Amino acid sequence: MPDILAPPVDQRRDTTGGGAAERRSTAFLLIYALANAGGVIGYLPLLTLLLAIKVEALAGEARVDLLTATVIAGSIAASASNILFGWLSDRSVARGGGRRGWMVGGLIATIAAYAAIAVAHSAATIIAAIVLFQVALNAVLAPLVAVMADEIPDSQKGTTGGLLSLGYPVASGVLALVVGIPALNETGRLMIVIAIAALCLTPLILSRARPLPIVDPPRAAVAIRRHDLAAAWLARLLFQVAGCVLQLYLLYYFESIVPDVPRDELAARVGNLLTLSFIAPLPIALLFGRLSDWLDRRKPFLIAAVGVAAVGLAGMAAAHSWTAGALGFACYTIGYSVFLPLQTAFSMQLLPDPRHRGRDLGLFNLTNTLPSLLGPLLTWWLASPRDFAAVMAMLAMLVLCAGLTMLGVRGRR
Repeated sequence: MPDILAPPVDQRRDTTGGGAAERRSTAFLLIYALANAGGVIGYLPLLTLLLAIKVEALAGEARVDLLTATVIAGSIAASASNILFGWLSDRSVARGGGRRGWMVGGLIATIAAYAAIAVAHSAATIIAAIVLFQVALNAVLAPLVAVMADEIPDSQKGTTGGLLSLGYPVASGVLALVVGIPALNETGRLMIVIAIAALCLTPLILSRARPLPIVDPPRAAVAIRRHDLAAAWLARLLFQVAGCVLQLYLLYYFESIVPDVPRDELAARVGNLLTLSFIAPLPIALLFGRLSDWLDRRKPFLIAAVGVAAVGLAGMAAAHSWTAGALGFACYTIGYSVFLPLQTAFSMQLLPDPRHRGRDLGLFNLTNTLPSLLGPLLTWWLASPRDFAAVMAMLAMLVLCAGLTMLGVRGRR
């Protein structure tokens, strides 16, 4: 039986190292995209809606305070653990062991963390459970992201980035499924979510590692890459503050503009909105990813995505009805769905040392975790349970600053 993961004979020049890099098969790119979707399923339904529902049941009117404290504690754990597991997986690669073993251990621990979240019954226990969850999940995510840098050549990273945009609509669909079944209780929802995540991750875990040859870049190129990576790091950090706030407080945002809708009905609406809003941009994200590979240019697509996201956030700031808020969010997700996966591919091309990809990507992952500190603090400062307009306007400004920062990347177009 032929190996479906084996790359075709065709080879192209690796624009990072300057040597010939084997192209990976479409089957492997799809398996990687499925695993990425599993990782997103691991956190998006929980952090977008299920945690907010649990916190509201535990804290009532103090929900913003408890959710903020929970997320801050979790994001600190996520920041440290992603760097740690990225470094540990680098050491495993150097010793010939690969990264997939860390993903297995992390997945088992994540299942245990979901069980702890289900039985949490106080502020202290929910915070502790989320800290455990973040450590466990990042033992999966850190090596998972590094696999893309290790095994997928630059000439296919844009296409792969487009495929990564599948993660959000799939995860949102899982969320809509679990909140849309009235017979499911809290524990049932959590167990379905983590079971689906595990199924999506399994094919990549079972696949055989095929790392690309390591080609050390010239010393002058390393200095340029470090500057460019710093600019890309800052741009993603600014952009992700908006993503974090909307991920965590979207239900509360809609409660502020449509307070008369019952919570269960509103939660179902938000779940459906997330699914539709992340499905709609898929063709655009896939097309832009493919075009960026073909043109070997990513910055124009990134800047366009920033503009669209900022318009959506401005619309959410001005909204006073479900329809206006939903349209603003849908516009934002178009920009979000294009920017994040394409910027991930772009940033991987800027990594200065191929032997420390896991560690460096862990440091780059701070752009995903630090917003979990900054976003809640910004929300706590500018928002109230009944008014999110000021924070949405601030997020629009931060997103525009992210676009300006991307213009500072000099070594790649």
